[in-house]
Amino acid sequence: MKVPFDEAVRRVALQLEAAGASEAQAVSTALALVRAEAQGIGSHGLSRVTQYASHLRNGRVDGEAEAVIAREHGAVLLVDARDGFAFPACELAVERGSQLAKKFGVCFAGVTNSHHAGVLVDHLRPAAKAGLVGLAFANSPSAMPAAGGKRAIFGTNPIAAVFPRKDHDALMIDLALSETARGKIAVAAKKGEPIPLGWALDSEGRPTTDAKAALAGSMLPIAGAKGAMLALIVEILVTALTGAHIGSEASSFFEDEGNRPRIGQAFILVNPGALSGNDVYNERIEALIAAMLVDDGVRLPGERRLALERRAREEGIELPPGL
Repeated sequence: MKVPFDEAVRRVALQLEAAGASEAQAVSTALALVRAEAQGIGSHGLSRVTQYASHLRNGRVDGEAEAVIAREHGAVLLVDARDGFAFPACELAVERGSQLAKKFGVCFAGVTNSHHAGVLVDHLRPAAKAGLVGLAFANSPSAMPAAGGKRAIFGTNPIAAVFPRKDHDALMIDLALSETARGKIAVAAKKGEPIPLGWALDSEGRPTTDAKAALAGSMLPIAGAKGAMLALIVEILVTALTGAHIGSEASSFFEDEGNRPRIGQAFILVNPGALSGNDVYNERIEALIAAMLVDDGVRLPGERRLALERRAREEGIELPPGL
């Protein structure tokens, strides 16, 4: 079954509004979920609609919340999502942060009292259109142990980056710091499918291929202790600097009932024109990409997902009957 892109956004927004979201929150969130589905990222796409609607109905998200700039000092700002969905708050942070980066050369924009950030790199796309380099960080409910531990402390804590290119799509890099995204394990659990060994531990700290046991246990970080240290860096950036909850203070996104997660996101936006200059930046990044593409099989980050999204916008989004 194929559904036109805009029609999918409309349908999702109506579902979220029916569950208690304001029109502004519903449309912003619906666009993000449909765009993720269009990019082939089903774990952050339409499979999340029922989850988000349940969070609205159970009070885990304030559907009437309006994100506001709580503080602004020079090239630093803090946005309060006020327990609403993350997407409007992140939009505000990147929009205002881009203005400050143009003025000061760089900006740090934090978001507090927030919810699931979705596909993190998508928040940076407006910054790339403005010619800015962007970095993004987010925490999430606890899912990974600290180095040497077995108990979940950190979230999967994704990091993302966007690097604009002249006359080409930006490079879009996005990765969770776990061996895989928790959403992929949730999808496997729904389908009753096993997961690869090395992705997760069960509740007793033992390696498992059972997706349901993994959801009840903890994820494994990429590269062992190195991944755990990166997760620690992200956790501090998006909580200590914003006042947001640490991962272990937030109920799982995969539970219908629980607390308001009040987690954090952070964006660093850099104006290349304030450093090497736009001409030098463009020449250097193209020289690097040309060197990369000498090897057959090299795929630029973001290339595939943007191609899939363009096709989905033209031809519609293919949906499985169950979804």
